[in-house]
Amino acid sequence: MTIERRTVVPAREGRAVRVAAGQRVRVVDLEGGQVGDVFAFVPGAPGTPAEHLSAAHTRATTDRLFPTLGQRFVTDHRRPILTLVSDTSPGWHDMLIPACDPARYAALGVEGFHASCADNLHRALAGMKLSVPFTPQPVNVFMRIPVEEDGLLRWLPAASRPGDAITFRAETDCVVVVSACPQDLVDINGGEPTPLALDVLA
Repeated sequence: MTIERRTVVPAREGRAVRVAAGQRVRVVDLEGGQVGDVFAFVPGAPGTPAEHLSAAHTRATTDRLFPTLGQRFVTDHRRPILTLVSDTSPGWHDMLIPACDPARYAALGVEGFHASCADNLHRALAGMKLSVPFTPQPVNVFMRIPVEEDGLLRWLPAASRPGDAITFRAETDCVVVVSACPQDLVDINGGEPTPLALDVLA
């Protein structure tokens, strides 16, 4: 497949693209070791999406904590929205951790502004004249959060390499948002955040 359009997602920022049912959308880790928060919304009334990709409903549908090749992601109405069709990364993707937000950084001792995936989501949607009154839990691609036998979570640096990519097929017309996670206080990005690419494939 060829790239119909590429959107570079700068480090610490977010971008949104419209994807038609049947099209494929790919998230590429350009430099390696970078987490991307992926959100998806089904268009509804003007300015307000009708449904959103729900990690919780997807876990209940698939009986899995973490996504795998061929898996369908569903909305809060339990309808398919995306299917994972290709993955060239080591396969670590998280569906447990919420998007970072100003409260998270305040709890980590940040005073004043710090970019966050929650803010990136709302800013990217606003660029498409859309808004939601909440921040859904994303699918955190390339994020490595294993669950230990005792139930504890470990926060490990992303293992993705430069050029690694994960590709989804849209099961319905939707808006896909990707945030190049700005987290630099917890070592999930392996250092300084770097850019991602968001490709719509033809």
